[in-house]
Formats: sequence, C-alpha cells, structure tokens
Amino acid sequence: MLDGLIATYNGRVRKLDGVTAMARVDIPDGKVALLIGGGSGHEPAYHGYVGDNMADGAALGNVFAAPTPDIILEATKAVHRGKGVLYLYGNYAGDILNFDMAAELAAEEGIEVQTLLVRDDVACGPIENRRGIGGAMLAVKIAGGAAATLDTLDEVVRVTSKALDNIRSISVALHAGSIPETGQFTFELPDDEIEIGMGVHGEAGVWREKMVPTDTLVDKMMELILQDLPFERGNEVCMLINGAGSTTNMELLIANRRALQVLDANGITVHEAVVGSLFTTQEMAGFSISLMRVDDELKRYYDMPVRSFGWTKW
Repeated sequence: MLDGLIATYNGRVRKLDGVTAMARVDIPDGKVALLIGGGSGHEPAYHGYVGDNMADGAALGNVFAAPTPDIILEATKAVHRGKGVLYLYGNYAGDILNFDMAAELAAEEGIEVQTLLVRDDVACGPIENRRGIGGAMLAVKIAGGAAATLDTLDEVVRVTSKALDNIRSISVALHAGSIPETGQFTFELPDDEIEIGMGVHGEAGVWREKMVPTDTLVDKMMELILQDLPFERGNEVCMLINGAGSTTNMELLIANRRALQVLDANGITVHEAVVGSLFTTQEMAGFSISLMRVDDELKRYYDMPVRSFGWTKW
C-alpha cells in the first residue's frame, strides 16, 4: 500500500529506508516541520496528506495501530530542518504513548518537538476525553499552511491550537467497519438502526436510534455540534462532510445539502464546504460532519493551495 501511495506523488515524496514512513523531498531549510501519523486503514488519512502546504511527513502504523517510536523518530529526523517539529495526530492512547516516546528520543538528538492532539468528537464527553475524527483533516490543512508560512514552532502551535479549539465533529454509521486480520465486524448493527458517535477505528458509538430520513439525522447531528462550542449567529465556518469509507458521494451530497440549510437557518456563514471520504474506516458505511469556526487568520491558512494524494485545493 505504501509503495502504491508513494508512486502517486511522482517523485515529490519518498519512502524512508527501513520504516513505514514518508517525507517530502523538497522541504526548505529553516522550515518549521509538520509530522502527522497514525494507523493504516483510514486512507487517505493520515499519510495521504503529505504535500505542498500540508504535512512534511507521516509515520504509519499497521491497520488501526499506532506507529512505533522508531518509525516516528526516523520520520522526525527526515523532516527536521532546524526549527523544530510539530506532531499532530488524534487523541488515542497508543498514538500518545508512541509519539511521546519518539519526542523524548528526538530531544536527545537536539530536535525540539511540540505535540497537539485532535479532540473534535462531541460524542465523547469532556474535551480532554474526546477522540480525533474527521475534523482532523481541517486541522492538518491549517497546520500545513501555518508551518509553510510562519517562522517559529511556537507560532505554528498557536495557530494550530486556535484551529483545534474551534473544530467540532460527530459521526454516524449505518454499517460497521471490519478488522482485516480477523474479517470480523467491529460491532453488530441491525439493518433498521443507526449507530451515533462511533470512532474511526470502528469503535461502537455512544447510542443507537432507529433509521430515519437523512434530513432528520443531519438535523440531530448539527444540533449536537452547534450547541457544543457553541456556534452562534454571525459565525463563519468551514464544513467537512466526510464519508466513512463505503458511503456514496450521492449520499454525502444529500447530507451536505441539509447541513447547509441548517447553517443558513442559524445565521452561520459557510466559507467553504468540502464533501468526500477524507478519513475512513475499513468497510464502514456512514459519515461525519465537522465544523471549524474561522476568522481572517484561520481563513488565510485554510485558503492556501494544497496538493496531496488525499486533498488538492487550488
């Protein structure tokens, strides 16, 4: 899989020797570096977001498993250009453990590392307990633009933290995902029910409801997101309707239509709406909605052109 991914970059990204990691070949000297990563099985996330004005490198684990510290360390050394490295990834115990160990090893080699976690899932209670789901891609977009533009690691961390503080998401599933090693589904879901609030590794959701029309479902999802920050009349947002993996674009576009109607009814302006499968789970049918409240500063980084396997924006 990694070899096939590297080939899509036509020489702009290289695979690191001996580890499952990748890095841009043209990282400028003196640039603040952005390293992302996590388990495979979520393609194109995270490793599909290495590229111009996006991440400088990515560390890959096995399916639904965190990359090991040695993989992360090699990726850190490959992207470092003298001004430190930002680690950006989801709030999951295995990722935190391994990235923290890699940061300690990097410090021993004189590389400054700072870490930010994506915690956008409103279904998971207090903010410190929240998982990173589809909104992670909006965070990578902002962090990539900031790292390409700003001179210090502290400034990149400040801007990315601002974005993370303003991102909220929730997900639903109509069909469970699967684990390739076992071929088993991650949970059982009757045909007439919907799972609400599940994670990107196929974790069961927070509650279930009977199947309802898309408009009704989107209304409920938007209510949970809007009241959480809260988002208010006069706000401006970027929105991502993210497919879980086996959901068609037709279905995602129907959800997008209704979400835009809800935002308009609440007096919230949409800077951009993105629809696609950017952060997936093996065989899962469903989608997530992510909103990022933006101001002029965040819009400046969001609007920067990007070119990567998973997201190209001109």
